[in-house]
Amino acid sequence: MINFETTIKETQVDMLGHLNNAVYLELFELARWDIIHSRGYGMKKMLELQKGPVLLEVNLKFMREVLTRDVITIKSALVKYEGRVGEILQKMYKEDGIQAAELRVTFGLFDMKTRRLIEPTPEWKAALS
Repeated sequence: MINFETTIKETQVDMLGHLNNAVYLELFELARWDIIHSRGYGMKKMLELQKGPVLLEVNLKFMREVLTRDVITIKSALVKYEGRVGEILQKMYKEDGIQAAELRVTFGLFDMKTRRLIEPTPEWKAALS
């Protein structure tokens, strides 16, 4: 699993003081971008190749509240990639090690020219490994 750490800001919480539900998705996405960018498959590469990730399904499970100024760590791992469709599991942990949320993402590699899902390319596989 690959780790992504951040501190929850005041602008990311709702009226109850909890991390806003939409921000969970944003933070999980930031963690995924951090992984592929660090492995050479960032936005510049996607535009150059005209191929990038597309989400097909998202399942988010809330387990514990996350509050302002909590430090969280998101751990991400590729679960499987069969044919054109892959699955990533991401887990959010609070500083005390308690799991706060879990996200399962089904995704594929999208060809921006043909507007279709395609088999993973060698560059894309390397970014996910």
